[in-house]
Amino acid sequence: MTEIKEMMHEIGANARAAAAILAATPSEAKQKALEAAADAVWAQRAHIIAENAKDMAFGANKGLSPAMMDRLMLDEDRVQGMVDGLRAVAAQTDPVGEITEEWTRPNGLNIRRVRTPIGVIGVIYESRPNVTADAGALCLKSGNAVILRGGSESFHSATAINDCLQEGLRAAGLPEAAIQLVPTRDREAVQAMLQAVEHIDVIVPRGGKGLVGLVQKEARVPVFAHLEGICHVYVDASADLEKARAVLVNSKTRRTGICGSAETVLIDKAFFDAQGSVLVDDLVAAGVEVRAGEGLSGIKGTTPAKPDDFGREFLDMIIAARIVDGVNGAIEHIREFGSNHTDAIVCEDDAVAETFFTHLDSAILMRNASTQFADGAEFGMGAEIGIATGKLHARGPVGATQLTSFKYLVTGDGTVRT
Repeated sequence: MTEIKEMMHEIGANARAAAAILAATPSEAKQKALEAAADAVWAQRAHIIAENAKDMAFGANKGLSPAMMDRLMLDEDRVQGMVDGLRAVAAQTDPVGEITEEWTRPNGLNIRRVRTPIGVIGVIYESRPNVTADAGALCLKSGNAVILRGGSESFHSATAINDCLQEGLRAAGLPEAAIQLVPTRDREAVQAMLQAVEHIDVIVPRGGKGLVGLVQKEARVPVFAHLEGICHVYVDASADLEKARAVLVNSKTRRTGICGSAETVLIDKAFFDAQGSVLVDDLVAAGVEVRAGEGLSGIKGTTPAKPDDFGREFLDMIIAARIVDGVNGAIEHIREFGSNHTDAIVCEDDAVAETFFTHLDSAILMRNASTQFADGAEFGMGAEIGIATGKLHARGPVGATQLTSFKYLVTGDGTVRT
């Protein structure tokens, strides 16, 4: 316990020192570091995949679900995705120093609000090793130092990826403490991070309900987080049938283990009366276990829904389904059972869509598009450090810009206040 505290104190102090350097680091140096890191990841892809195989074996022995194993797995295509993400973040405009607002007062004072790094970011994550690259890249781009604490199941993969990030920092002449991976599986390191108010400015947890709930409950450091991704797809009476079929199946089945996977489908009674069970039939045909609630029970291939199936994050080939009475019925259901993450409507009626967008307050609302697009890369951010569902500071996909704060720069000319 004492050794862990001492180690985390050293990591934190080094990160704080690195953050002071990064705050004044030119954009070109950060870009060079990220491009060099991307080169290193691709050059080391065989080693990364070999290390990932060790993690996959560990995860299998641990009894991880198929969805969690999918989140853990790396192959060459996924390594290419990490490389593409690193290059995309490298190519973005540097948010640090951007003037977001400027005005001059009647007394002659010129006031500028300018983006500035937050300082030190702590990222605690579970089975997705690509978070190592995404979080490291976004924090560096935004001028922040980062302390990464990957899950025990992704330990080897994360270490191999972090080595490549370190290579990028060295190539650009930046401090290696700018991106640090906690070198232990010991859970005491997580507790130390949650209490490290003198070293860490904000914590970003990425993982399941257990991890995020622990962080939100015990952290003394501010937190950007979402507890669960309970995402809904509502199919309105005005929906185009083929759009609805495509959006719903993709929202559920493309990847079931991500937080943007649909967990509940709500079908307008008028749509069901006109089209029948086609949407449910599509899900069943795709291999989804449909837990059918009000208005849908008895459809071939479904199982009856239990009360706790609504408002539940399955992260699996399972979806809850029920009939609702129009858009207002959908809104009422989502307000009761949703998690303010991502909710989608399929409709052709602009007024209905506007009602859905106005009366729900999820971080991401979509129309005629799959909930699987709830992703920073798909939003053009290159990558994301997570999805924030709170209402203070960052909300939705957290990219480099969202990892900045701001300061006011005030210029006078011998101006005094009377």
